[in-house]
Amino acid sequence: MHGSLSKRIWLSFIFLVLIIGLIVGLIYPISLQRALERDAYHTIEQVQLELIQNIDTFDIPDSHLDFIQKRQAERAVGHILIYQGLEGMKGDPVPASVVKQMLDQAAEQKSKVGEYHLTYQGATLYYVVRNLRQEPAAAYLISYMWDTSTKQMMQGLWRELIFVLLCAGLAALILGTLLIRYLKAPLKELGNRFEEIANLNWKKPFEWKSDDEFGKLSKQFEDMRINLIRYDEAQKDFLQRASHELKTPIMIIQSYAQSVKDGVYPEERLDDTMDIILEEAELMEKRVKKLLYYTKVDSLRDEKPNREAVSFGQLAEVIKERFATNRTDVTIAVSGEEVELKVDPEQWLVVLENLVENALRYAKSRITLSARTEGDSQVMTIENDGEPISEAEAIRLFEPFNKGKKGQFGLGLAIVKRIVERHKGQIKAENVAGGVRFTITVPNVG
Repeated sequence: MHGSLSKRIWLSFIFLVLIIGLIVGLIYPISLQRALERDAYHTIEQVQLELIQNIDTFDIPDSHLDFIQKRQAERAVGHILIYQGLEGMKGDPVPASVVKQMLDQAAEQKSKVGEYHLTYQGATLYYVVRNLRQEPAAAYLISYMWDTSTKQMMQGLWRELIFVLLCAGLAALILGTLLIRYLKAPLKELGNRFEEIANLNWKKPFEWKSDDEFGKLSKQFEDMRINLIRYDEAQKDFLQRASHELKTPIMIIQSYAQSVKDGVYPEERLDDTMDIILEEAELMEKRVKKLLYYTKVDSLRDEKPNREAVSFGQLAEVIKERFATNRTDVTIAVSGEEVELKVDPEQWLVVLENLVENALRYAKSRITLSARTEGDSQVMTIENDGEPISEAEAIRLFEPFNKGKKGQFGLGLAIVKRIVERHKGQIKAENVAGGVRFTITVPNVG
């Protein structure tokens, strides 16, 4: 269903009224007809019982109205007393065809009293047959009444019902108008706040004090607003830090390039000066790559990684060869090569590369890479024999642009944490006897 909220509410009300009208139109006539029929039989039986008390030797008073005239009279009850067959019949003059139907019903009747109806000249005749005796000859008292009063009552009740429905429709109209205003008030306020957020104005808090769905919606909106503020602040902080990281090498390159242009060589020789420019350019290139990769991993946080089965030894051997010449005084040992991982191999190489690169800055003589299986998870550790991590560093160790004493860009461990979390894993750093250990636990998702 498309359209405004007002249109939806009105269509809902109209649909509801139509359903109620359809139900009333189908059920009400049947229920009303049965109720009026019961009332007609009850009236006939009451009059019949009063007559029985006054019957003396099977004699009943004559009626001043004939059979057809009683049809026009309201709630007029006529009587026929039949005994010794049709030869013995007293009471109102009733057409023979009608008497025959009544007598046939009486002959088949097993109970003392029976309720019946028949149609005569397009009208319904209700009658009650009372068995007065069976021996020495059957005797029946038949009391009847036309459906005239029943029809009149039904017409009157229908008029009352239509009046009630009109009043209910008017009340529904008023109620619908009030309901639309009530429902649109918080939505209008929420819409205004969404418009403010669209214009990047999300400092003003939003609160709709209520225990209903609107209260829950306002809380969810407020949570979203707070998350947007946090995200905005994080983005601004990220951009500020990224700009600062790139600013230094750019300034150095500009300064040295200008010196060369002016014929001045800060490092005494042109080759030495150009080496500084190339080193800073290479450093800036590495920082840009780190920034781009961090942004890429962060944007893929909610996507499932492309997991493949790969042995820990395959990944560790690549990393070992990559850093074999960086520090010849540090030994890189690997254990648990046979442990199978179900990870994104490309991203996991980045994890191990950043952790080993970080360890090389602090290690004295040894770095150990190991893996093992614990239950449904694989546990990997990267340990070095460098100095311990201080409590202050441990708190912000995996935050972006958080540099340690010998850190370069402050993005390596942040990238590691993002990749591990993307694999539904956990990473922690702890001081151990003789060094520092990074432990990664990744569930085996198959």
